Amino acid sequence: MNRLPRDATVDQVCEALDRDGYAIIEHYLDEDDLRRKKEDLERVLRAIPGGRNDFEGFETQRIYSFFAKTRAFDAQALDPLVLGTMERLFGPGFQLSAPTGIRIGPGETAQNLHPDDIIYPIARPHPELVVNTMWALDDFTEENGATHIVPGSHKWVDQRPDASTKSIQAVMPSGSVMFFLGSAFHGGGANTTDKPRLGVIIEYCAGWLRPQENHVIGVPKAIMRELPLRLQELLGYGIFGPFVGNVDGRHPRKYLEDAREVSDGVVV
Repeated sequence: MNRLPRDATVDQVCEALDRDGYAIIEHYLDEDDLRRKKEDLERVLRAIPGGRNDFEGFETQRIYSFFAKTRAFDAQALDPLVLGTMERLFGPGFQLSAPTGIRIGPGETAQNLHPDDIIYPIARPHPELVVNTMWALDDFTEENGATHIVPGSHKWVDQRPDASTKSIQAVMPSGSVMFFLGSAFHGGGANTTDKPRLGVIIEYCAGWLRPQENHVIGVPKAIMRELPLRLQELLGYGIFGPFVGNVDGRHPRKYLEDAREVSDGVVV
């Protein structure tokens, strides 16, 4: 299992990702922070239904429009080690793609192994399009659905998983974080226990791609205006290169600052 120290550097994370497609740092969050995050996500989950298909998991709850519903992971989205790693892999202008809270319930079956960058019709091999961080709010165990990952599969071209494919499970204690490449084959594990397993994926993509989620619509402007500027940029109010993402020829953050949409006399 590819584990790095809590004070790991960007070089160490990127070396592990290049070699194996994933890296785990245990106990990256302290206990008080972990408790607060879990309490807030439990609040959100009370209003979240179960999954709609086998891929989402019928016994799994997923928190979409994540940054519209909680402030619990703002700091992790902006974590210096995380952003430094993304900068190294993507260059400037990268974005948040599909940040999601995932609670795998008792009785959930295992997901099929898949790469997250499969949504983009770009032939392998290619530069990295998607990179994930998975934050464990509960212990991830073999029994409760710890993520399966196939080490080295980010280097596959035409190969696909079959019955002979060997995966490992990202077993890690609560408070840990796993980095993994969107080109690596992985999938949620089966939860054979009587308790749910909670984690958060904060997913990033290259700046020239369309993110999975439309954060500009999904996060209300009243909330967006209160976020740190860097988080606003990651959620769509940024520019890639000189022009991509502009609004009326201007930086989209200027639009966010100026725009005052009024509905029934209420500023939104």
